[in-house]
Amino acid sequence: MDPSRSPGAAAARPSARPRACADDSRTGEVHDLVGVGLGPFNLSLAAMADRVPDLRSVFLEAKPEFSWHPGLMIEGARMQVPFLADLVSLVDPTSPWSFLAYLGDRDRLFPFYFSEQWHLTRREYADYCLWAADRLPNCRFDSPVKSVRWNAGRSVFEVEVPGREPYLARHLVLGVGTEPVIPRAFADLVNAAGPAVHSSEYLTSPRSPLTLARGTDNGGGLRSLRDVTVVGSGQSGAEVFLDLLRRRGSDAGPHLRWITRTAALAPMEYSRLGLEHFTPDYTRYFHSLPEPTRDGLVSRQWQLYKAASAETLAAIHEAVYERTTAGGAADVEIVPGTEVLAARGGEGRASGQGGQGGEIGDGGIGGIGGIELRCSHPQSGAEYALRTDLVVLATGYAARRPALLDPVRDLVLWDAKGRYRVGLDHRVALRADVSARLYVQNAELHTHGVGTPDLGLGAHRAAVILNAVCTEVLGHPVHRLPEATAWTTFGRPRSALDLPADAAAHPAARSVARAATRPATDSAVRSTAHARTADLADGTVHVAHLAAPESPAALVHP
Repeated sequence: MDPSRSPGAAAARPSARPRACADDSRTGEVHDLVGVGLGPFNLSLAAMADRVPDLRSVFLEAKPEFSWHPGLMIEGARMQVPFLADLVSLVDPTSPWSFLAYLGDRDRLFPFYFSEQWHLTRREYADYCLWAADRLPNCRFDSPVKSVRWNAGRSVFEVEVPGREPYLARHLVLGVGTEPVIPRAFADLVNAAGPAVHSSEYLTSPRSPLTLARGTDNGGGLRSLRDVTVVGSGQSGAEVFLDLLRRRGSDAGPHLRWITRTAALAPMEYSRLGLEHFTPDYTRYFHSLPEPTRDGLVSRQWQLYKAASAETLAAIHEAVYERTTAGGAADVEIVPGTEVLAARGGEGRASGQGGQGGEIGDGGIGGIGGIELRCSHPQSGAEYALRTDLVVLATGYAARRPALLDPVRDLVLWDAKGRYRVGLDHRVALRADVSARLYVQNAELHTHGVGTPDLGLGAHRAAVILNAVCTEVLGHPVHRLPEATAWTTFGRPRSALDLPADAAAHPAARSVARAATRPATDSAVRSTAHARTADLADGTVHVAHLAAPESPAALVHP
């Protein structure tokens, strides 16, 4: 048995994070694997790499310690993935870096067992990751990477950290995370003195409604604020709105508003078969599709990964319902299907209690002034303005090309939209004369689909990358990965047969083609397809149902 895979292998782990050592970079020794950034995904790779005795790896992070979304550590907020979606368990359940190992180290296994929790709080997940990061010997904090350069003479990447000799890497993995998306309308208002803040800073920014309220004499409540608007329909937006509702409680104010561009506040898809979109099987299928098809799919799959949980939406309804007990006023506006076209800061009037106009006052709340929103409701064609004191932008995150890659940007083969070309093993396409390898984590939504930012696939992706690295360095992979992970067949089923060469001339195909091109209601088209299926039930071709009048029917063999 490989001793590195023994559960007791962690017995001699250091209890605290090792400091960045001089010999990490100054000996001139080439590292097999260097990771840049230490969020959950690269931390997962660090935990797995630690279990490979002959692999020299180091992971570099600018922050002084592990930190994960500190601005959204809302009391009671829970993860949207089960606890098994930790750093390692879905690949190596015997690892000493699993969540259960963390509980054992903290003497909390029995309390967790009795709590019967499937989904952790965000706070506990962050503490688990901090526990691992503090003990993994290949993690280096206070190590900001300023640039990556190519050393053609030694065929390695030079990873530059101020004050040290460059780290030399045969394989480089970027896990630098994503950045908050600020809508163009708010670009000039998210600054040190502006009336808008991204939800990533909801609990930490000096401009957040909570920080401004704490600066008053009301003990940290929200009574000093008259009007707060949350923009964005995802989980972050729902959690911020719910937190504001709960903090306000039965107090008089502020008026709370939630604006979302989605036409309805539909919950995130959480059926068991729906969740199979977050499997390696679906990732492989998605990666095999043509680029235009992939781009179109991602934009249509928002409910798989961008929506709020049904539990959070229910809690919002309950909080508003409780406020109206005994004749109380809800004093909220929930406005779906609405887009903010423009935003203008400055002093002026803002919506007061119950949406009635009220003065912002001398310079507005906390001296930051108010904000006027120009909104559009496309379904009704209405355009109107709203006044508010503060806006929390729960407008998501996006991968950006990090500036540290600027010295090697000409070595990368970008796609037509300026994005990485990423192979199934998460390797970035480079020029043919570059022998070292570059990998990315959570920057491949356009090539690997909706599972890219999902923690449930983090361990598998890390194992895929590690297998590729170890095959190159050691001559063999180190993890056995399952061949099948979903009951759903994505694409052509295994039982399918090839169509005959003259299939296009088949009467059923011609009939369905005519039905798909002539005007018809959904029900009429479905009736046509179903009728053809019945007609050919004992023949060689079945006609699948039509998804929409403009969609041609698919012809498949039984």
